[in-house]
Amino acid sequence: MSSLTSARLLRLLSLFQARRDWTGTELAERLEVTPRTVRRDVQRLRDLGYPVDATPGVAGGYRLGVGSTLPPLLLDDEETVAVAVGLRAAASGGSLSGIEETSVRALAKLEQLLPSRLRRRVSALNSFTDTVGRKSPTVDGEFLTVIAGCCRDGERLRFRYRNHHGEESRRVVEPHKMVHAAGRWYLLAWDVDREDWRVFRLDRMEGPLSTGPRFEPRTPPEDAAAYVARGISSSVYEQTARVLVHAPEEEAAQRLSPFDGTLTRVDDRTCELRVGGNGLDMIAVYLLFFGFDFSVLEPAELEVELKALRDRIDRSLSGPRPGRGSGSGG
Repeated sequence: MSSLTSARLLRLLSLFQARRDWTGTELAERLEVTPRTVRRDVQRLRDLGYPVDATPGVAGGYRLGVGSTLPPLLLDDEETVAVAVGLRAAASGGSLSGIEETSVRALAKLEQLLPSRLRRRVSALNSFTDTVGRKSPTVDGEFLTVIAGCCRDGERLRFRYRNHHGEESRRVVEPHKMVHAAGRWYLLAWDVDREDWRVFRLDRMEGPLSTGPRFEPRTPPEDAAAYVARGISSSVYEQTARVLVHAPEEEAAQRLSPFDGTLTRVDDRTCELRVGGNGLDMIAVYLLFFGFDFSVLEPAELEVELKALRDRIDRSLSGPRPGRGSGSGG
């Protein structure tokens, strides 16, 4: 097999990994060959053990099948570097626990196979990258596997849960989707006993997890990520507020984290911010540091807190300033 043919087979396999179904015409155009050459290359992949099936239809086509004897996937340079860096991060300890040792073993095997040019890139990324900030609570990787399976199969989930006040309860939920935000894992689920949607932090779940009967999937009131973002930015706080931000949503979103609040577009120039805090005074301070002009929508008491802050700042700026002490010569 010539080097040109081998390179074309690698590209053909990469196309199949990017998208499962292709017509013969599409593959011929992508590879810049004739349909006859495509048929020959597909047969070569089959001879190598890749289950490529022919699909019926007027145009005809090919589909990469799923089989237990599928050879290892081929990765290009950028994909290989991404996998290596991801494994290194997991081995160093991230938001998942219990996978550090497995990640180290997988990374050792991968680095042995890397060509020198990629090994240098991965080594540079690892050597000249560091992490600062508070370590997020970790979640057992097995928890994610069990919960993801329940979301996929539509099975109820039972567990013990500890809320942000430290109160414990037993919950029975119909899991919908998991969301990863700011280093933490969350589950959006329908709470069977409370008959409403709830957001649960996975690191506050206590096992063993048990699965129950199947259920008919429900549709949440909004996108799972948006629902979780709104929940973690306001529902856990004692008080919430709504303000009209005099800036485009895209611009305001650059200064907002999922824990600070949620934005809703109003028009091209303004957006609404819903924010929570353990007191209106804390919300007022946050809004002053947010960096945009705003108008209070609710509650009206927030305006009182803002005026009190303004008066305090005025007094601080207009009050007497201590002068420098003058020393006396001895």
